Amino acid sequence: MSTTTPKNTLQPAQWLSQYGDYLYSYAVLKVGNTTTAEDLVQDTFVSAIRGRDSFKGDSSEKTWLVAILKNKIIDYYRKKDVLKNADEYLSETDAEFTQHFFDSSEGNHWLRDAAPQSWTPSADAQLDSKEFNEILQACIHKMPSRLVPIFLSKFIDEEDSDETCKAHNISPSNYWVIIHRAKVLIRSCLEKNWFLSKLAK
Repeated sequence: MSTTTPKNTLQPAQWLSQYGDYLYSYAVLKVGNTTTAEDLVQDTFVSAIRGRDSFKGDSSEKTWLVAILKNKIIDYYRKKDVLKNADEYLSETDAEFTQHFFDSSEGNHWLRDAAPQSWTPSADAQLDSKEFNEILQACIHKMPSRLVPIFLSKFIDEEDSDETCKAHNISPSNYWVIIHRAKVLIRSCLEKNWFLSKLAK
């Protein structure tokens, strides 16, 4: 089955009914706010209509619209200056972050109560669960806002790290520090609110 759409067969009148729910859910996951998500999807449709002549037909309508939405979301985070002065932010918050999870007197080994636990069943096995995805989304947006766009770029969109650094104007070293912190925070949140709570029942 072809995944491309002929250039002259775009159907803007069908976009809302065919792709609206998907784009909205994607935007909510990325920004954590329903009103902002609605605005971003609306802006995506407007930009797509205005730029329909730029559609080359080498992808599907859906893929093309998602790409536009991704750029809208990047612009949204840029305007909020979420990652402005990332060096200073990471340096200033390093000690506070570390003390919650690691024992600096023991070579930054895990604190006993913070060490990762074995997940049964695995996270991958839970991805189709609506309840799990709601918890995951809540955990993502409980993180400091500076970590969210980078975490989502890597683990949800599976974007290349160099492209992510360029898009968000951060250094590779800051990128990997952010990824490390985000992984620790997400794991901790999911353990408390899903995996360990399930084992306790």
